[in-house]
Amino acid sequence: VVVAVGIIGNLAGFAWLDPVAALAVGALVTRMGYTFSYDALHDLMDRSVDSDSEQEIITTILATPGVVALHDLKTRRAGDGILVDVHIEVPGDLSVAEGHDIALLARARVLNSQNVLHMMIHIDPCRADSDAIIA
Repeated sequence: VVVAVGIIGNLAGFAWLDPVAALAVGALVTRMGYTFSYDALHDLMDRSVDSDSEQEIITTILATPGVVALHDLKTRRAGDGILVDVHIEVPGDLSVAEGHDIALLARARVLNSQNVLHMMIHIDPCRADSDAIIA
């Protein structure tokens, strides 16, 4: 539309419309280039997910039976998906196998409910002096 206005205006004797249309097209192309570059650079710099998605992940993990708390949650984008690294706290009197089963359940719940591609879970025994997010 802008180009058509410039051409028609120039043919109608308004020579100044052609450079104005060229500037408008240049501004649109520059804006599109900036937007695409901004999004691409943020994806390359491993930005974390938005706070709503992060809160959904936290809620899903804490709703898992056996998870007492979590801490050190790290998320990052990988294309359209999410990579998650988290420490969960389980009751200290559980066996290693029981703690592992809880971690597998938490992982499965997050992978099934979120757009998470991979999730690394470290299991810690629950401690009274922890600074974790408690269920």
